[in-house]
Amino acid sequence: MRLSVSRHRNTVPKMHLFSRSWTALRTAVAELADEDFAQPSGCRGWLVRDLVCHLVIDAQDVLITLVTPADAEPTRDAITYWEVSATPPTGDDPLDALTVRLAAAYEEPRLLKFHLDDVGSAAGRAAELADPGVRVGTRGQVLTAGDYLSAYVMEWTLHHLDLVAHLPGVAGPPAEGLARSREMLEKIAGAPFPASLSDRDALLVGTGRRAPTDEEKAELGGLAARLPFVLG
Repeated sequence: MRLSVSRHRNTVPKMHLFSRSWTALRTAVAELADEDFAQPSGCRGWLVRDLVCHLVIDAQDVLITLVTPADAEPTRDAITYWEVSATPPTGDDPLDALTVRLAAAYEEPRLLKFHLDDVGSAAGRAAELADPGVRVGTRGQVLTAGDYLSAYVMEWTLHHLDLVAHLPGVAGPPAEGLARSREMLEKIAGAPFPASLSDRDALLVGTGRRAPTDEEKAELGGLAARLPFVLG
């Protein structure tokens, strides 16, 4: 059944959505076959192994941020946390290239799986223990821990879609995470996506992970000219 924000009320608490989305993504990685790591991902220029290496770095960022308290008033929330660009990544950015080299250094998929499980489990536990009202600092900004973790529902959901882009047999992200991510993307866009687009397709088209069809362009109307919303 297609789920969309207009028809699906997200009843899962936002803090719990972080854990649910992150657990689903780590479970999908844990169940990958070795040969899956050499397949392309939905991130341009990255194989699945590169994406998984990026997830290790993301998990480290979560751990660092949750133990970086801030006294100042919040400057961002779960929506304004994102820097929005209209230019999709090419894979040529120095940090992207560094991720590729780091991923290659693991040599064996089992080592990547182990590191993600190790650091990722710790990040998940830290998120569960976090006080959502505590202010934390990251990227030169201040957010509440609750808003920070809510923003990461989008990160996990989009990268889960990237993970399964060329692996149709691997389970995708949870419906609740898809719905919440669509809701956040619509707030970023300042406009709803057509109800005819599933949450998955709204995210893929909205963030430039695939081009809209001619029919979808017509349904998007003026919003089509503003695509994509590339989040960084």
